[in-house]
Amino acid sequence: MSGTIPGTLSRRALLGGVSAAGLSLALSSGGSAAAAEVAYAAFRVVRACPGEPGRPEITLPEGYTLVPGEKYAVAGRAEFYAFVQGPRNTVGIEVSVRWPGVPVAAVVHQDTRPALRRDPSDRHTVRFTLPVAGVSPDANQPTLQVWSQPDISPGMNWRIEHNDPDRAAGPWATVEWPEVEVKSVVHQLVAAHTVFRDSGMVETAAAKGHRFVLMGFETNNTLHTDNPPHWHISYNSGRDFNAPTHNPHYWLDTEGRTFYNGMDVTGLGRFKHYVGDPAPIYDFLGDANGGRGNLVVTTTIRADGGLDIAPPTGPAYAIAAGRDGTLRDEVTVERAGAPWLRIATQDHVRLGLLTIRTHDLQSPSLPRTQQLRYDRLTGVQKTPYVSPIA
Repeated sequence: MSGTIPGTLSRRALLGGVSAAGLSLALSSGGSAAAAEVAYAAFRVVRACPGEPGRPEITLPEGYTLVPGEKYAVAGRAEFYAFVQGPRNTVGIEVSVRWPGVPVAAVVHQDTRPALRRDPSDRHTVRFTLPVAGVSPDANQPTLQVWSQPDISPGMNWRIEHNDPDRAAGPWATVEWPEVEVKSVVHQLVAAHTVFRDSGMVETAAAKGHRFVLMGFETNNTLHTDNPPHWHISYNSGRDFNAPTHNPHYWLDTEGRTFYNGMDVTGLGRFKHYVGDPAPIYDFLGDANGGRGNLVVTTTIRADGGLDIAPPTGPAYAIAAGRDGTLRDEVTVERAGAPWLRIATQDHVRLGLLTIRTHDLQSPSLPRTQQLRYDRLTGVQKTPYVSPIA
């Protein structure tokens, strides 16, 4: 197995059933060919320094307007984002942003940072070119999402959300910041990815044309009010979320412990699982198990707030509490009932740096440290992820 995990430096093949092919088709037409067609675009204005939320003056060309509604015009401590609607134009329109007293550091659109043109006659004004090509406001979710994808390969789709309290939006701007939950999710995602790679379950899924999806939760996306704090080990019986899917939602308490699994199963609704309740995931191939197919994996919430992960064959695994009995600062990964790895992460979201420390508990070697660098405003990776079991 190669140590470097295949990833993507472009972006987001799928999200919530929106196909990449459909989005690509929407982006392919020229601006003049369908001038009467209404299209949408989003952009984030990033402040040089966080401060009291505010709103800049935005000037658009004739025929273009801001999309109305609170979730389409959002002020936070670190940035302001807005949505534009008007005639389709993939070449781009000129947008002017004037923000007296608030220096603008960057603008983000999709996964890019459009070049800023400073106005020499007005130091408070910047201009940039904005393509207007989305088929709906929802097609602009990549503009709001700040997450990396360390492993996008056959059988696996893994992302890590980079949540910053100064970017909190929607419901997250009105509640206490979930600091512990945000940290716990990243430890557990790294641990879960390691388990699925070590067990061979990723290769088994890939051989069927299926995939596992590992995800956390977002705190800055008003198009997807992703609360309460939770994480996922989903299984698509196909290439994307349009296929029959088992989608567990592992809810976390304020100490970062999983206490509930609301697993949505295509065609069957939500199955509710609590501590000690096995939650089997099937592949929807064949008629076994009430038409849900063959067993893929069973997860069970542990009393310590971690998760037991049992493949149909081979050793069982567990994501367990760390040395202090919690999942706040680290997790212990067990294999075949024995401590195997200790994993701790620190996500420095304002630097675009995720540090992962892995200690092999079955050998005397020193802990291994990996630094995953990413664009702090988009999440796009700058360095590859290397599996600790490579």
